Amino acid sequence: MTNATITEILDDLRAADETTRRFERRYWLSSADFFELYQQGALDDGDHTEDFALWAGFYQIKLDRETALQTLSHNRLRQLRAKSKGSTISITPPEPSFPATN
Repeated sequence: MTNATITEILDDLRAADETTRRFERRYWLSSADFFELYQQGALDDGDHTEDFALWAGFYQIKLDRETALQTLSHNRLRQLRAKSKGSTISITPPEPSFPATN
C-alpha cells in the first residue's frame, strides 16, 4: 500500500482497537502496560505465546495508525490554514491520502 486514506487508517484503527480490547478484557491489563512488559521480555508466555504475539502485533498496528492519523490531520490542518490566509477555515469533505511508511 503506497498511500493510505483516512478511511483505511480509521478502519485499521477500529480493527486493532477491537482486538486489543478483547485481550485487555481477557488478561485484565491495558495494552500499553502489556506492551511494555512484552518489549522487556518480562512475560512468562508459556501457553499464551500466540495470544501475546497477536496482542503485540495489533497494538503496534494501533500505534502506527494513530501516528498516521495525527500526521494526516496535522498536514491537512496546515493546508487548510495556508489556504484560508487568516480568514475563516472551510473544511470540505474530499478525502486526502497519506503516504504509507511500509
